[in-house]
Amino acid sequence: MVKLIHTLADHDDDVNCCAFSSSLLATCSLDKPIRLYSLSDFSELPHSPLKFHTSAVHCCCFSASGHILASFSTDRSVDKSVIVYDTNTENILHTLTQHTRYVTTCAFAPNILLLATGSMDKTVSIWQFDLETPCQARIAEDQPKQFTEDWSEDDVSNWLCAQDLKDLVGIFKMNNIDGRELLNLTKESLADDLKIESLGLCSKVLQKIEELRTKMKTLSSGIPDEFICPITRELMKDPVIASDGYSYEKEAMENWISKKKRTSPMTNLVLPSVVLIPNRTLKMAIDRWLETHQK
Repeated sequence: MVKLIHTLADHDDDVNCCAFSSSLLATCSLDKPIRLYSLSDFSELPHSPLKFHTSAVHCCCFSASGHILASFSTDRSVDKSVIVYDTNTENILHTLTQHTRYVTTCAFAPNILLLATGSMDKTVSIWQFDLETPCQARIAEDQPKQFTEDWSEDDVSNWLCAQDLKDLVGIFKMNNIDGRELLNLTKESLADDLKIESLGLCSKVLQKIEELRTKMKTLSSGIPDEFICPITRELMKDPVIASDGYSYEKEAMENWISKKKRTSPMTNLVLPSVVLIPNRTLKMAIDRWLETHQK
């Protein structure tokens, strides 16, 4: 005997594929988003839907443990790619780009972490993952921040998440946007190259980029290097001397140490002590410099 126990009606267009893990159901459709549901009550997960595809999604599948989800679509710009996600978050783990024509199918092995992808290029690619662990995009607070122009693609992804623009992570990754390219984005390139159609979203991205440019100008406007914290890369307000002999912004260094970092941010050697001493001489020098340059 078979009976209907639930009906889901969240998609806005034809549903192309459904996939089960031990605890989740994934559905994909011509409407582009992938939706994830809990099998316990068929409620949609908080981070669902996944909106990284810009065209109809044709297939999705789970790894054996259900921690990883793979999908592909007919995106014009990435129609040869497969996107691999962490199902515990909404973050992209990998974008696979081996195929030379449209991807037509994908499937995980039942007991080992292998993914097979088939394509109109007449090939099947076998992908092996080192570890099946969640990979959450976040700001790396335990590492010194870089100048924006030196950011990697992952740094840009972290920045997008911090600016509440996580829905754009996939698009930026697919277009290989690093820090230098981020600073050069314009209204036209966002719309024409990245295919971001929402004017409000474009405006928000441009506003955040302008804030980065302003910060870059501040950092390069002649501030003496010794006034800039090696961790935050910003002008210090409350400098302290650490046991490695270098000066840091007090709050930044306290955060560094609180995360059980007993190594120097500058030398990577073990700190002899975690005692921080106020650098009053440096603070007075910074205050004098500010009085001169902010008039």
